[in-house]
Parts: sequence; structure tokens; C-alpha cells
Amino acid sequence: MPVGEGTVRLRPPVNTLDPRVVGWWRTRWLLLTAGPVAVLAVLGAFLESARFWLLLCAAVLAVVGAGCAGLLPLWWFRTHRWEVTDEAVYVRTGALRQEWRIAPMSRIQTVDTVRGPLEQFCRLATVTVTTASSKGAVRIEGLDHELAAELAERLTRITQDTPGDAT
Repeated sequence: MPVGEGTVRLRPPVNTLDPRVVGWWRTRWLLLTAGPVAVLAVLGAFLESARFWLLLCAAVLAVVGAGCAGLLPLWWFRTHRWEVTDEAVYVRTGALRQEWRIAPMSRIQTVDTVRGPLEQFCRLATVTVTTASSKGAVRIEGLDHELAAELAERLTRITQDTPGDAT
């Protein structure tokens, strides 16, 4: 098929995520780190023979976790992109190992929005586009919750107007 109008091709998506996603990712990272740090600290308080090593591990993990929470979300924000056209949904994720996904409108089966408690607090949402692909759903995390609702409505409208793929 010649490259032309209406052709789906791999290209960089143009939209960035909502800037609040950085705070959401940081909070998730800190919560993920806080559990093991707390366990190590409590064990260190009660196990005198291993106190030094347990508290040292807790301190190192806390420093590494705080450093990752400070730097990684900024890096992720710079690399994650998304775009929706009349032909497809484009998503690029990953910092070291980048993954580019294209979901042609004719292959979309369902469109969902999800807002966990932390996402609700940050006024963010995730749009999940389920396709007929064995790779699984395409997810766009870190969207403003109102934009996510509009996007889900738009995708539903476009896919209803798009004939199914016969292949």
C-alpha cells in the first residue's frame, strides 16, 4: 500500500502528558520505597545483632528511592508521548527501552478510563485502548481527567464510524 492519506505509519506522537503526572509518578515511587524502608527500620530497631546492617540498608534504600523519585519522573515526562488521529492512536513510552505502539481505529475494541485514588487526588486519569492485538491494550497514563473523558468519547465516536478491519 503506498504511503499517503489515511495510511497509518510509525512516527513520533506529538502530545505530552499533563505536567501533574510528574508528581503522581514521584508519589508512587516514594510509596513503593517507603514500605521496604519501614520494614528494614522496624527490624533494625528490634534486632540488635543486625541493627547496623538493617538500618544501613534502610538508609541506602531511602536515599536511592528519593533520588529515583526526584529524577526518573522528569525523564519519563520527557519521553512519554501520545496522539490520536482519525486513523490511529499513537503512544510512545519508556526511557531506556522505548516502545512505540500504534492502534489503528479499525482494530479498537473498547476504550476505558481509569482513575485510582492517587490519580483522583492529582486530577489525572488513564485511558486504556483495547485492541485485537496479542500485545495487549494501549495505555495513555497521566492525562488530565477531563481530557481523558473527552478523548474516550472521541475515540468511541471515531471507532463507531470506522469500518472493521477484514484482515
